Amino acid sequence: MKPSLNLRLSQHLALTPQLQQSIRLLQLSTLELTQEIEGLLESNPFLEPEEEQEAPAAAPTSESPPPLAPDPSQASVEGHDAAAEPAAELQLDTQDWTASSGETDHGADTDADADSWVSSGQSVSGGGGDDDEFSALDIASEHLDLRDHLRGQLAGLALSATDRAAAEAIIDSLDDDGYLPDTPLELAQALAPAADAEQLEDLADALTTAMRLIQSFDPAGVAAHDLPDCLCLQLQRQASCPVRELALQICRGGHLDLLAKRDWRKLERQLEADEAALRLAQQRIAQLDPHPGSAFRRDAAQAVTPDVIARKTPQGWVAQLNPEVMPRLRVNQIYADAMRRARDSGGAMQGQLQEARWFVKNVQQRFETIQRVSQTIVERQQRFFDFGPVAMRPMVLREIADELGLHESTISRVTTQKFMLTPFGTVELKYFFGSGLSTEAGGNTSSTAVRELIRRLVAEEDSAKPLSDSELAERLTQQGVQVARRTVAKYREALRIAPANLRKSS
Repeated sequence: MKPSLNLRLSQHLALTPQLQQSIRLLQLSTLELTQEIEGLLESNPFLEPEEEQEAPAAAPTSESPPPLAPDPSQASVEGHDAAAEPAAELQLDTQDWTASSGETDHGADTDADADSWVSSGQSVSGGGGDDDEFSALDIASEHLDLRDHLRGQLAGLALSATDRAAAEAIIDSLDDDGYLPDTPLELAQALAPAADAEQLEDLADALTTAMRLIQSFDPAGVAAHDLPDCLCLQLQRQASCPVRELALQICRGGHLDLLAKRDWRKLERQLEADEAALRLAQQRIAQLDPHPGSAFRRDAAQAVTPDVIARKTPQGWVAQLNPEVMPRLRVNQIYADAMRRARDSGGAMQGQLQEARWFVKNVQQRFETIQRVSQTIVERQQRFFDFGPVAMRPMVLREIADELGLHESTISRVTTQKFMLTPFGTVELKYFFGSGLSTEAGGNTSSTAVRELIRRLVAEEDSAKPLSDSELAERLTQQGVQVARRTVAKYREALRIAPANLRKSS
């Protein structure tokens, strides 16, 4: 075959390392970004945290709240120049929503070569430094699990070394719901497999005594073997009365299945009690906690820190970045200058310097993109921030992508695991997106608004005659929302609302 030389023109997409890093940082959550920064600070000597600026000597008084500097990335909102307005106009409208106090500027400053980026600001969580105030966020940040809670109660008791060790074994054997899956004998066999029968019996007795001790701890119902045992432990702490005794009889006698089915006739025959007394016992049991340890789970105790804060201004609601989640990073200028002077320095050090500059720039770009997307969402969902989920309008990712000139996948990355603090709680940015359902007026309403309407209808229904899915669909139609019964059932299940037959209580 004769060799030949040909010219070919082609196009292909090449992702540079800087672009790959930018995409990866954009999809990270706040926690993951913090871990990424900590890892890079340890491995790259050119990257360092920006030191805190000293606070001004004269602190603002309560009569003169600290002004909020406008965000450079949102200098214009609906044709309004934020920089030209007095800073006081960006204060929260405390009559509509008091959520935080003491915020300052959260803007980002970047020098010509992106060697530094400093985001300043005080905590948006308020508090004012009053140590006497109870803060649920402080408790959540401690990550006190069930076992630590029980050990704290155990520490205050005068016990022998053997009894304390047995109690520790019981605590360590509890599951996340607070149940003790194994019996004391099974636990003794697991702890001392080589022991003889007499030794196992003594150890089982010690574990049984320790189990009874733990069952007297808070929360009530802990260290139970199963659900009936858990409910009985909680009932036993209540004052004795006919209702409590009947509830204990139901739990101990294995009648919980009949109670869940509300089979009053069989219960009347088996327990020799009338329906009125059984209903009172059912209400007493329904007030008990079937998962006494669930409140101490680490995943339940974690508090979400919002990336964006929705704030009300005279011109409407705006989105501002939360200064608490914005890192304070910069390139070490001393090392960078030394690298510029050392022309013959190794390529590895030059690579680390370039990596540090890219990282600072990409982190800045990440927050700027989050702010742009959040601001566009807020502008399109103004009625939500005034009236709540029932006023949510239908919106899809494509709308935001087209308006900002970004790809739809970029909007998806920005809205995943990024949260916004609103007057109605902290929600993920994806919460604002939903399909539309037609209305009698010819318009569309958001599926989020329909779910909120279903939740309100169920909350206001007569518990003696709960609304079926067909009746809920009919009520929604009367309000101008055309929705099928199957769609209502899907939304009801998404809201974790039981069917009508299980919601009936009297």
